[in-house]
Formats: sequence, C-alpha cells, structure tokens
Amino acid sequence: MTISSIATHNKPFRHDYREKKSRHPMPANDIAALTCIPMRLPFHHWAPPPLFAGRPRDKIDSALVRLETVDGTVAWGESSCVEPRALTAIFETLIAPLARGRDAGDETLLPDMQRTLHNLGRSGPVVHALAGLDIALWDLRAKREGVPLYRLLGGKKRDRVRAYASLLQYYGDGARLDQVVSQALREGYTEIKLHERTAGALSAARHAAGPGVPIMVDTNCAWTPDTAPAAIAEMAPYEPFWIEEPLWPPEDDRALAQLSRSCGIPLAVGENAGSRYDLERIIDGNAARYVQPSVIKMGLTAALHLSRRSAESQVVCAPQVAFFGPGFLACLHLIAAQQTEVSIERLYLELAHTPYADTVPVDAGWVHVPETPGLGADPEPGLAEGRFSH
Repeated sequence: MTISSIATHNKPFRHDYREKKSRHPMPANDIAALTCIPMRLPFHHWAPPPLFAGRPRDKIDSALVRLETVDGTVAWGESSCVEPRALTAIFETLIAPLARGRDAGDETLLPDMQRTLHNLGRSGPVVHALAGLDIALWDLRAKREGVPLYRLLGGKKRDRVRAYASLLQYYGDGARLDQVVSQALREGYTEIKLHERTAGALSAARHAAGPGVPIMVDTNCAWTPDTAPAAIAEMAPYEPFWIEEPLWPPEDDRALAQLSRSCGIPLAVGENAGSRYDLERIIDGNAARYVQPSVIKMGLTAALHLSRRSAESQVVCAPQVAFFGPGFLACLHLIAAQQTEVSIERLYLELAHTPYADTVPVDAGWVHVPETPGLGADPEPGLAEGRFSH
C-alpha cells in the first residue's frame, strides 16, 4: 500500500468517527471535570499559633472538590488536606482521570475507584480524596432531584442542629481557657470541646463554664493503655462529657474496650479510623460510647452506613468534621437525618473568611438545616476561584 493510498484509506475513517461522535454525544450526567481547590483559611485563636504536625499552625487547611458534568451542572465536596500540593497531584494524576467520562449516577463509580486504587493505601490522602468526591456525588444527586440532601439520607428529624465550640489547644493555660470558654458561652454556645491533655486545663474550663455545661476533651491520642486510666481519673471530678481519642495507638481496639469498661467516662473515637470497617468493629464490640466518622476522610456514604448501624446498638454516632466547607454541610444534613440527636463540631476561632457565613450561619450556637437542593449552598466565589489556596 502506497502513502497516497493510505491517506485515501484513512479519510472515510475520520469522517465516520466524526459522524458517530455527533450521533452519540456524552450523556448529560457524565463527569466532564473534577478539580481539587486547596482551601487555606488564615485564623487567629487569641493566642500564639498552636503546633500541628510539629509546626506552628496559622491556617485551617482542607480542599474543595469541584465536580462538573457534561451539561454544566456543578457539585461540591471537601477532602481532608494535610498538604495541598500532594492532594492536588493525587486528584490530577489518579482521581480525575478515573472519574472523567463516568456516569456520576452510577452506583459502582466510587466502589470501582476505591478498588482500583486500593494498593495505594486504605487510609491517608488517596482515601481522603475519594471522600471529597463522594460528598460531591451526593450533592449532585440531591441537586438533580431538586431536594435538600437530608431527604436522600432518610428525611429530616430536626430543623436545626446544636453546634459545640471546639477550641484549639491552649496548652493548659488557665487564663486563656477561662477567657475563650467564657467568650464562647457569651456568644450562645452551650457546649464546649477542649483539645487539652491535663486535668488542670479541664478544671479551668469547668470553672469558666460552671456546672452542667457539657465539656468534651479531645486528647489527640495522648496516652498509652497503661497511663490512660490515671489521667482520666484525674479529670473525672470536673465531669468531662466524653474523652475523645484517649489512646495511642488509636487502632488498639482491645485496649480501648478495656478502658471504656473501666474508666467510668464515655469515650469517643473515629477521626483516626481508616475506613468504616474500623468503626464497625467499635460498634459491634461496644468499645466506645461514641463513634465519630469524619465525612472528609472516609466519605458521606461510609458515615451514613455507620449512622444507621449504630442506631441498632448502644453506641451513638456523632459524625464530625472540624472544618468549614462542603464537608461541614454534609455532616449537618447527616446529623439532621439521623434518629439520635447529637451536636456538630465547630472550630472556635476567628477566620479571615468564614465559608457560608451568610447562607448557612452559626447563630448563637445553632445551625439551621438548609432547604435548598443539594448541600444547601455552594462555596463563595473567592473560595471557588482559589483565592485562599496559598
């Protein structure tokens, strides 16, 4: 075959391809684009920056996930993000190529991607990226159906959800704890969470709050199984509502169950779970009083599963997301839809920009459940355009 004949032979092929493409356009609900937009919100918490991963922390980091379908419909999710450059690369090289061209309504989409990527780890940034996609898929589905997200999660059980003021760490500084706890209570919050590790810190918060105010204590895996009982006993006189993430390593379920049975204070765990199966074991073994699935780490689908499973047990599901984007709204809808009433976490600090301040505000310690389709609000243009990415 000559070069001339090859050229002549190829022309009808190109023509047929164009005709086929025009006769069979991509369905409207296929995913056309999936992008990761880091969201780094500068904050002040009325004290020197706390340490996070060994470094001073002056920004709250997560990532918006923007999903767009062929017909131009846009939906939003949120992923936990410890390093914006890493998460952006994961989306660009792994998540988006697998998602593009797939039907966003296909129930096998996310399971297929989870299985395809499982060799890259069953926890960590890849899983967090998939969690953000999962939230966006829920937002899209609710928008398509023209209903608030809670309708797809079982229906609304309450019109508003109580928020608790979650303080960052003050390293046992009694004066600052007194100041910030008192300030939060004046603003209408009726529940407080500390990120502290000492009885002295809890004592200062209790003195500021007075009796009867629920005070949760997140120790961020402060103690070993040998040291935890004595540390919790020292806190007991100040009536912690729960002790959160008490043990290192957090995956030691047997030690957690033993501590839960012996310490006399409710325990809460979940932020360090790699998947829903980790928390299923906690529920089935009654190893803690509360499980706290993070929707921006394991996804809304997994959190919904755990919410329903815990309803059949003595364990309470208290979904959480200590951030401010679409994950917060997903968590809000889930709490509104589940039978057991729990409060939603709200980091208590001053942000350079507060997402949804006008559309879904926290008002005197309460958040009203939005009634517009999907999550209830889209990120403001400044966030969607990446102005807070650095």
